[in-house]
Amino acid sequence: MNDFAVRSPAGWVEAGIPGLLSVVIPAHNEEGNLCVTVPALVAALEAAAITHEIVVINDNSTDGTGAELAELESRFPSVRHVDNTPPNGFGFAVRRGLSEFKGEAVAIVMADLSDSPDDLVVYWRKLQEGYDCVFGSRFIRGSRVVDYPLHKLVLNRLANTFIRMLFGLRLNDTTNAFKCFRREVIAGLHPLLAHHFNLTVELPLKAIIRGYSFAVVPISWHNRKTGVSKLKIREMGSRYLFIVLYCLIERLLSRGDYRTKPRQGG
Repeated sequence: MNDFAVRSPAGWVEAGIPGLLSVVIPAHNEEGNLCVTVPALVAALEAAAITHEIVVINDNSTDGTGAELAELESRFPSVRHVDNTPPNGFGFAVRRGLSEFKGEAVAIVMADLSDSPDDLVVYWRKLQEGYDCVFGSRFIRGSRVVDYPLHKLVLNRLANTFIRMLFGLRLNDTTNAFKCFRREVIAGLHPLLAHHFNLTVELPLKAIIRGYSFAVVPISWHNRKTGVSKLKIREMGSRYLFIVLYCLIERLLSRGDYRTKPRQGG
C-alpha cells in the first residue's frame, strides 16, 4: 500500500512519497503557539521513527507568524511553510495544504497544540493496519478533554448527535478537525466546497459516503493556552448545515456509486 499514484481532479498524476507522513497545520496569527506546537510534533514523530514533513500554511497572518516560521524552518529540516493567498479562512488554508503535501498520507493538526502529538503517532500506526482514514474522538472511552468551554461543549454534542442520527454513524466527533487520510482519499473527495471550519465535516462525511475504510480512536484535547480561537459559532451554523445536507443528498442520490470497498469502523 506504500507504492501508488493517484490522479488529481485536474487530471495529472501525482505519486505520494512512500512512508512519508505529511502534517498540515493551518495558521492565522499563531505566533505564540507554533513555537511550541511544531517542536512537540517533530519530537514525537522522530521518537517514533516516523518519516514526516510538517507543512504550515501561513494564512495571511498579520502578527509575527512569518518570522516564527522562518526560525522553525532553520531549526527543523522537516518543516516548511506555504504563504496562502487571500481570502483567508480555515478551510482555504487546509485546502491549500491538501494541494501541497508530498506524503502518502496527511494529517490535519491545529496550530495551538490542542491535539496531542502522541495521538498523531497512533493515527499513523493505525493507517499501517490498512485503513484509509483515521478519525479521532474526544468523547469515547479512553479519550481526555481538558478545559473545553461549556457552551462550545454543549453545541458540539448537539451538532454531533444530529450528524450521527442523520447518517447512522458510530463516529461521535465528526466536527473534530484532527483527522488523517491516505493520499488517494483526498484525491477522491474532490470537489471540496467548504471554505471555513465546515471543511472538518465535509472531509469525513464524504470519505464515509464514498466507501473509504476508517478507524475511530480515542484522543486527548486541551484548550489553547495562547491566542484566540478562529471558530465563530454564530457565523458557522448555516455553513455546517449546508455541508451536512449536501453530503446527505449525495448519500441518498448516489445509490452507492462511490462505494468501492466495505466500510470499517473502530
